[in-house]
Order: sequence, then structure tokens, then C-alpha cells
Amino acid sequence: MPESVYPPSSPDLARKRRELAPDIQAAFHAFSELVFAEGALAVKTKQLIAVAAAQITQCPYCIKGHTIAATKHGATPQEIMEAIWVAAEMRAGGAYAHSVISLATMNAEQQRHEP
Repeated sequence: MPESVYPPSSPDLARKRRELAPDIQAAFHAFSELVFAEGALAVKTKQLIAVAAAQITQCPYCIKGHTIAATKHGATPQEIMEAIWVAAEMRAGGAYAHSVISLATMNAEQQRHEP
């Protein structure tokens, strides 16, 4: 199996990212802290949402980090797996919902070619 195209996270890469755009990095970090703070939604719930979203965006770093964070905040393996299944259904649901574009296009093409 080939090596991943994603380099492993490292303190050196994190430092380099901070050095190249320190203000933006700080703003992103502050935004992330606020988003994942306890609020109307519990932190565990927010992390389960993040696990699901990470599956859809297919970010390996996010999948790993938010799975760890969800577990740290009390999510069970069953809850994490259910969140992943919700993501899978939503991803498949998007393809299903957008099928109407193909159906409408086929109908339009058929009508265009009819005498």
C-alpha cells in the first residue's frame, strides 16, 4: 500500500504554519475555541457533529482529532459510529437529491430531440 499523501502532523509543521500567518492562525484558533465551547449544545454533541462533518470533508486530521476529542468528552464508540453513519447517509442523500438534475437534463434533451 502506498504511503499517504498526507504528511503526519508535527510540532514543526504547526510552528511553520503559525510563523507564516500568525494573526490568521491566532484568529482561527480563537474561532475554533469558541465554536467547540460549551453552549446551547454540549461539547460532546459538537464533537460528534465534527466527527460526522470530518467524514464528509474527508479530512484525515479532522477525523482523528475530533474522534479523540469526542471520546475525551464522553462519546461512546457506538455514538461515534452512529454519527459516522449519519454522515454517510447525508453524503449519499446528496447524490440522491441531486439526481433530479440528471433526470431533468435527460427530459430536456429528449424533448429537444423529439420532432
